[in-house]
Amino acid sequence: MAFTDNLTERQKLIGGIAAAALVFGGGGLLLGQSTGDSAKVEATNTSAPADAKAEESAGPVGLVAMDATRAKATGVMTETVAAGGVGGEVLASAIVTASPEGEAVLTARADGAVVRLNKRLGDYVRAGESVASLESREAAQIAADSGAARARAGLARSAYAREKRLFDARVTARQDLEGAQAALGEAEAELRRTQAAAGAAKVSGDGRTLAVVSLISGRVTKANATLGAYVTAGTELFRVADPSRIQINASVTPEDARRVSPGDAAVIELGNGETRRATVRSATPSLDPETRSATLVLTPEGIGGLTPGLGLRVRIMPRNTATGTRIALPEEAVQSVNGRDIVFVQTAKGFQATPVVTGARSGGRIEIVSGVKPGMTIVTTNAFLLKADLTKPAGEEE
Repeated sequence: MAFTDNLTERQKLIGGIAAAALVFGGGGLLLGQSTGDSAKVEATNTSAPADAKAEESAGPVGLVAMDATRAKATGVMTETVAAGGVGGEVLASAIVTASPEGEAVLTARADGAVVRLNKRLGDYVRAGESVASLESREAAQIAADSGAARARAGLARSAYAREKRLFDARVTARQDLEGAQAALGEAEAELRRTQAAAGAAKVSGDGRTLAVVSLISGRVTKANATLGAYVTAGTELFRVADPSRIQINASVTPEDARRVSPGDAAVIELGNGETRRATVRSATPSLDPETRSATLVLTPEGIGGLTPGLGLRVRIMPRNTATGTRIALPEEAVQSVNGRDIVFVQTAKGFQATPVVTGARSGGRIEIVSGVKPGMTIVTTNAFLLKADLTKPAGEEE
């Protein structure tokens, strides 16, 4: 109530100052007027409080009218807060990485020379598409083995068919038919083996080259192949990553790791004031031997602004400590007006200045003891712009 009264008194004072400016600011014109004109001036002065009252009746005191388009244009960002004070949050540095199924390493399947490059760094590639070609003697050998196996299989089929006709005519014994059948089975098994080898090596139709194909769809993020270079089997030539398949790896202390469970909520801070929600997917069972920290794997809600290799900070709210009504906000979300701490709560018409009682501070975060509740949407970035709009003199144009 005291906060509302202060704002009302401020508006009345601003109205009186504006009226005085009308009397004295016109180059002295109003000072030489007749008594009747003075009466008009008095009428103008007395109308100022009425205008202020009309302005007050237009909307709640402390409301900054602003639609979503204007808020986005001015950089005002919000966050729907959850229960958990600064002591209940787990703050951690993190990095965006590709998920296990979101990155593929393309290697040389055999020794050979790079004779064709179909994709470059940054190019998009589809799953199964050829990225490069290798000229290899092993390709010729694999192709020759497959051709020989195909010929032996054809010969074995003919032999079996002939023995079958002779057996049906009671010319040959059953053991001859069974021998031909066994030979056919061996020939067909060898043919399948050589065809599988040719398929795995991606041997070309002419048997001269091996194709390096992508296992997933995505973009080439690493290219080590050089045209004409001779490489050995197993050499990494390319990496392909799918930007839509990412995860967040957060490093936490062993003590914090024990507080966190899969399914806990988290917030990703992108660095420009924007945040994104995430969920804890899993935690590594062991510690990093160098940093002595555990790794939490988070799954973000949406991938906008997140690219592999990006460093950021995350806030994790363990469910076993997120109790009560206390919440934690960035320190810049809390502004001071007339000696009172306020935050701006999003409403249907804009942002409402709301008095709060603050508590502990830690890591750039401040705890809100009372004044707002979990589930409210509160301005967390550029709140000072709303404060300036709230406290500027009445009638001042933007």
